[in-house]
Amino acid sequence: MIIAVDFDGTIVKHRYPAIGEEIPFAIDTLKMLQEERHRLILWTVREGELLDEAVEWCRKRGLEFYAVNRDFPEEDATGEGFSRKLKADLFIDDRSFGGLPDWGVIYHRIKAGKAHDADWGRLSLFSDDVYQAPKKSFWDRVFGR
Repeated sequence: MIIAVDFDGTIVKHRYPAIGEEIPFAIDTLKMLQEERHRLILWTVREGELLDEAVEWCRKRGLEFYAVNRDFPEEDATGEGFSRKLKADLFIDDRSFGGLPDWGVIYHRIKAGKAHDADWGRLSLFSDDVYQAPKKSFWDRVFGR
């Protein structure tokens, strides 16, 4: 699977333009995903020196990305047909709908092949089931209660 991962607020606490402290288990989880042959792309708003600092921060912790802000390492952003839209199977980003799940939940859902199966904001780490809100009565549904 090709997984695009944001940096600020996802791998580290959001302190942009500074680099915040690591969000617990982010680096370890990403390294485990790499060991399982997933391709990781760093997908961040950072550019230039700020981007270099983020890539180096990850590298010092043993995390090397397949590509950075592009689909593959050799992709030329100035070339014809280049699109800034990544062709990833999954995006891990704190700004996604529902926010960033716990890194343990992220890992286990990907490992189980259930990354696309349900609403991430309501997933349980220990169950394959999605949280189900209590059912409303017919009259509550009709009258919006």
